[in-house]
Amino acid sequence: MGLKGVFLLLIFLFPLCMAFAIPTTLFPRVHYPVDSLKQVTSLKPKIPFETRFYPQLLDHFTFTPKSSKRFYQKYLINEQYWRNGAPIFVYTGNEGDIEWFAANTGFLPDIAPKFHALLVFIEHRFYGESKPFGMDSYNSAETLGYLTSQQALADYAVLIRSLKQNLSSEASPVVVFGGSYGGMLAAWFRMKYPHITIGALASSAPILHFDNIVPRSSFYDAVSQDFKDASLNCYEVIKGSWAELQQAFTEEGLAELSKTFRTCKNLHSVSSVRDWLWSAFVYTTMVNYPTEANFMRPLPAYPIQEMCKIIDAFAPETSKLDKVFAAASLYYNYSHGEKCFNLENGPDLHGLSGWNWQACTEMVMPMTCSNESMFPPSEFDYEEFATDCRKKYGVSPRPHWITTEFGGERIEEVLKRFGSNIIFSNGMQDPWSRGGVLRNISTSIVAIVTEKGAHHVDFRSATKDDPDWLVEQRRQEVEIIHQWINVYYADMKQDKKFI
Repeated sequence: MGLKGVFLLLIFLFPLCMAFAIPTTLFPRVHYPVDSLKQVTSLKPKIPFETRFYPQLLDHFTFTPKSSKRFYQKYLINEQYWRNGAPIFVYTGNEGDIEWFAANTGFLPDIAPKFHALLVFIEHRFYGESKPFGMDSYNSAETLGYLTSQQALADYAVLIRSLKQNLSSEASPVVVFGGSYGGMLAAWFRMKYPHITIGALASSAPILHFDNIVPRSSFYDAVSQDFKDASLNCYEVIKGSWAELQQAFTEEGLAELSKTFRTCKNLHSVSSVRDWLWSAFVYTTMVNYPTEANFMRPLPAYPIQEMCKIIDAFAPETSKLDKVFAAASLYYNYSHGEKCFNLENGPDLHGLSGWNWQACTEMVMPMTCSNESMFPPSEFDYEEFATDCRKKYGVSPRPHWITTEFGGERIEEVLKRFGSNIIFSNGMQDPWSRGGVLRNISTSIVAIVTEKGAHHVDFRSATKDDPDWLVEQRRQEVEIIHQWINVYYADMKQDKKFI
């Protein structure tokens, strides 16, 4: 997920590299304009989960009076495949409603019967229904200060320990799973809490997208390359469309844009069109799945190719804005249910707005657009970014904190000395893959990389139409997890001989 170059403001912000845009943050997040509400399916997972709430500690790291406050953290649990002593599979929740991630992580229900596994999806603090201060949770830095990845990881550790105790199944091995930001959390959880989990599957986890570990232009270079691979003409049309859009800064231009983009209400700014197009291209790239899907929106298989077919079918003399509107409409209206589009004032459908704070504090992931990008070239201005964060929250970002807390620099030589049992899976068509671990670090910290994979595609439910490479990827993941669990049980059996 955007994971990202624009910022979630009140509705959504993702990385913007345009000459006439003001780049703010750096982790694109999912944007649902109002017109999409009819297209979004139920958040409920396909298999039944019981919803529970755990009385979680507000602050795990201090002993001030306020730290002992409790809030109710939501988690979903399914016991239909489980037997006592069998593995517990835990999904480390992302920046949104936990039902959304459970509904789009069919891989876990698919493999649970093989392991007789208990399934647990834990909601991240400050998202969904797990808000420590209720409707006031986002009011100020005084409350938002408890929203950090370290607090979230501690939440997971405390909840898992309590769950195992209540189930009288202390010996059950725990494997954690996560995709995107959740994948980062899964990998970090294995590093920080190896006594609680025996292994982690981190899918599409850009844990190296901090500081200058990877080129800052890598995300948008990847988006652009995916479109270029589909069609050079398509790439060039999109690249040239921003100049046409920039010319529409007049009142007459906005009126014309409103017609071209079939808006339900007259537009007030060019940036609304820019954001609408930008998110369509970025998120289509992330979910360029090999089968039809409905993660962010209903989309056909390999939607980038379908977008480019639309652009390439136009006559050369057609306006570039007409072409990109038609292409973006595939993303926003594949189901053909929209007669007009509401480009402004969209809702935060999945409760993602807490990411504003995270991006302004510890999750500083700088992004730029190079000359090779289909988006206009730009640089990242940290001082401008920090000023925006101080204005919004009264706090300054800590751009080096993540690499200080979790590492990242020289990750291969560091992790092979103390880490184990982590799978980093990435698909090279996912622009976030450039910030992921793409090579094996040791015999037990492995990278599974696919040429055509998109954003955590391996976590989606298996279908009869899945390509062979995806079937093989999942097979490898299951085999490795089996090995972890078998070694764990063998060690437990061996230990008992000496007690």
